Amino acid sequence: MHKTNVFWVQRLVWGVRRALLGLLAVAVVATAAEPFVIDDIKVQGLHRVEPGTVFATLPFRVGDTFTEDKSTAAISALFATGLFTDVKVNVLQRQVVVQLQERPLVGEVSFTGLKEFKDDVILKALRDIGMAEGRPYDQALAERAEQELKRQYLTRSMYAVQVQRTVTPTRGNRVNLRFDVIEGEVATITSIRIVGNQAFDTDTLLDEMQLNTGGWFSWYTKSNRYAQPKFAADLEALKNFYLTRGYINFSVESTQVGISPDKQSITLTINVHEGRQYRVAEVKLSGDYLGKQAAFSRLSVIRVGQPYNALTVEETTQAMRNYFGEFGYAFAQVNTVPQTDDDKGLVTLELVGVPSRRVYVRRIEIEGNERTRDEVIRREFRQSEAAWYDGARIRLSRDRVDRLGYFTNVDVQTRAVTGTPDQVDLVVRVVERPTGNISLGAAYSQEEKISLVLGMQLENVLGSGNYLGLEVNTSKYNRTFSLSHTDPYFTQNGISRSIDVYSRTQRPYDSQLTNANTNYSVVTNGGALRFGLPFSETDTVYVGLGAESIRIKDGASLPDAYREFRTLYGAPASGYPLTVGWRRDGRDSFLAPTEGRLQRVNFEAGLGKLRYTRLDYQFQQYWPLTKRYTLALNTELGLGQGSGGRPLPVFKNFYGGGLGSVRGFEQGTFGGKSKVDGSASNLLNVGGDRKLLANMEFITPVPGAGTDRTLRLFGFVDVGNVYCSAGAGIDCPDSANKLRASSGVGISWISPVGPLRLAWAKPLSKQDGDKMQTLQFSIGTSF
Repeated sequence: MHKTNVFWVQRLVWGVRRALLGLLAVAVVATAAEPFVIDDIKVQGLHRVEPGTVFATLPFRVGDTFTEDKSTAAISALFATGLFTDVKVNVLQRQVVVQLQERPLVGEVSFTGLKEFKDDVILKALRDIGMAEGRPYDQALAERAEQELKRQYLTRSMYAVQVQRTVTPTRGNRVNLRFDVIEGEVATITSIRIVGNQAFDTDTLLDEMQLNTGGWFSWYTKSNRYAQPKFAADLEALKNFYLTRGYINFSVESTQVGISPDKQSITLTINVHEGRQYRVAEVKLSGDYLGKQAAFSRLSVIRVGQPYNALTVEETTQAMRNYFGEFGYAFAQVNTVPQTDDDKGLVTLELVGVPSRRVYVRRIEIEGNERTRDEVIRREFRQSEAAWYDGARIRLSRDRVDRLGYFTNVDVQTRAVTGTPDQVDLVVRVVERPTGNISLGAAYSQEEKISLVLGMQLENVLGSGNYLGLEVNTSKYNRTFSLSHTDPYFTQNGISRSIDVYSRTQRPYDSQLTNANTNYSVVTNGGALRFGLPFSETDTVYVGLGAESIRIKDGASLPDAYREFRTLYGAPASGYPLTVGWRRDGRDSFLAPTEGRLQRVNFEAGLGKLRYTRLDYQFQQYWPLTKRYTLALNTELGLGQGSGGRPLPVFKNFYGGGLGSVRGFEQGTFGGKSKVDGSASNLLNVGGDRKLLANMEFITPVPGAGTDRTLRLFGFVDVGNVYCSAGAGIDCPDSANKLRASSGVGISWISPVGPLRLAWAKPLSKQDGDKMQTLQFSIGTSF
C-alpha cells in the first residue's frame, strides 16, 4: 500500500480512538482494583516529549490514592496538551503505567504556484494560526492552514484560487506539507449600483467611494478589487456624506455582493434610504457645564438655519470635551440629543454636558522609544505627574514631542487606574524614525589622485536629542571641513547652544564657464556660537556671534564680482557676523504638518571689515481642508545692504531658482551675472541683494502609503525672484528683475537618508535666457 494511504489510515484510527476516549477510560479503569496508594508511575512511548511534561500534567503523584476519576482526568489532561494521538492508563499491582503515542511534528511546509505572495508572507500567516515547522500536526490544523491560505488570496480579490494539500510522512514521526496553488485571475468590480438615491445622482455618490470599476491608476491603487474592509469604509463614507448635508435619518438598508460563475467579475448593489433633509432650528445646552455655559457656547460651530452637519456637531462636542479636560475632567461627555420636526424639516440639537469625575495624572508612561531616551520626551511635556489632568497641556505636550522630528507618529492615550477613580495614567506611544545618515565616498583621477568625501548628520545622537553634523571633502575643487553641534537643552530651562566650525576651499569648476581650467580659489574659514532662548511655548529668540575670513587667491578666469570684492573688502576680508533671530512654531508636526503656522525672522549684521546688514523673513501656514487634504502657503522675503556706500558683499547674496524656490528653473540661476575676465560670453550666477518668494501647495498622502504620513503628493504654484543691483562687477539687466512663476506636481518623503523631493514643473512666466529643468530631484530640500 502507498505510504500516503497508510498515513491516512493511521489518521483515521487516531480519530476513532480520540472519539472513544471516554470508553477507553472506562475500559482501562475497569481492570483496576479498588483504590490504592501509588508506589510507582511509569511513562512509556516518549521520543521527543520530556517526561517532566507528562508528570507535570498528571493529576496524581507517587503516594497519592489512585481512583477511577483520577485515571479519567489524566487521560483528558494528556489529550488536552495536543501532544499525543493515543493515551492509555494501565495498572500493574500498585504501579501506574501511562502508555502514549506522540503526535507527529510538522516537517517542511512548502508551496508551488505562488505568484501573488512571497513564501515568507504565507509562512508567517500560517505560523500565526499554529502551523509551522516543529509544531504538532493534526488534521484540523492542516484544514485551517488551507483555509487561511485561501483567505489570503480573497483579500487580493482572487476568488478563483484553488489549493490542494499533500501530506507526506517522513522519518522521525514527522510529516511534510505541500500546498499546490492555482491562483487564477483577479476578480474585478464591473458594476456598482446604488438604489434609492434621489437627492444626489449616482456618480456624485460613487465619487465618495474608494472602490470603483477601474481607471488610469487602478493598477496601483487596486481600487477595482473588492475587499470587505474597503467596502465597509465606503458605506461609512456614504453615510458621512449624507449626514453632513442634513439627512439625519439616512441609512444603508442592505447590500449585495455578486460574483460571476467564472469568479472574474463582481457586482455591488447598495440599497439606501435617504429620508428628508433637516435644517438646524436651535442649539441648546443642558446638563452640567461647570457654570461656564457662555464659554462653552462660544465653542459651537453649528450654524443655525443651515442643513444639519454631523462634522460640525462632532467638532463642537470635541471642542467642549477638550475644554472640560482643561479643568481636569478627562472622561467628560457631551451627548447630542436631536429633536426633529418632520413637518417643517427642522431639528433642535440639545447638547447635554456630563463632566463625570475630576482626575489627576498619576504617571506618564512612554512606549516605543528604543533609541531615544525618556528624558528627551519628558522634558517636552507640560503636563506633570501627580498634577490635575489638563487637556490643553497634554495636547501642547504631544505637539512639542512631534515637533522634535524624531518620530513618525506620536500618540497620547488616557488610561484609567483600576480601583482609583480619581487617577489616570498617560501612555505616550511613539514610532521612531531613522534620524541620522552617514555617507562615505572616494574618487580617483590622474589630476587629483584619490579624493575622499565623508558626510554625517545625526539629529538625535545616541538618543540624547543633540545634533551632530560633520562634512569632510578632500577634492581639489571643493575642499571642505565642517563640524556642527547643537544641544537643545544646554540649560535645564531649555536654552539651546549651537557651535559651528568650518573651513572651505573652493576652486569653481562650474558648467557655466567655458574654460574649465580655472585655478583661482576662494578660501573661507570661520566659526559661530549661537544660543536659543525660549520665552513661550512656541517662541524662541536666537542670538549669536561668529568670526569669518574670506580670502580670494588670484588665478585665471577670476569673475569680475570676485575681483571687485577683493578690492572693496581686502584680502583677506574678515568680519564678525552678529545674528539675532526670532522663531514661532505653532505647527502640529515637524515632519508632515497639516495645520498651524511657522514664522521666523533673522537679522545679521557684519562687523569688522565685512560690514553689511541682512534681513530674512519666512511665513508658513497650513490649512487642513479634510483629513486627507492640506493647503500650504510659504512666503519668504530677503533684504541685504552693504555699509559705508559699498554694496552687499557678493558672498552674502541671496540665490533663487530650483527646488526650495521657483521650481522648474535651474538651481541658483536667478539674479545678476558676473563676467569672467571681462568676457560677456562667460557668465557666473551671483544672485542678488533682495529676494521675494511665494509657494502654494495642495498636499495629499500617497494612496497605499499606510502609516507613513511623510510620503505625500503635492501640486504647486511658485512665484518669485532674486533682485539684483548693477555694479561691483555684477551685470543686472532689466529682465533679471522680473518675476518668474511655475506650476507642477511632485512627491516628497522623509526617507532614511533624508528628505527627498521630486518635482515636475512647467514655467508660467519666464524671460529670455532663463535655464529650465522640467524634472528636479533633491535630498534635503524643504518645502
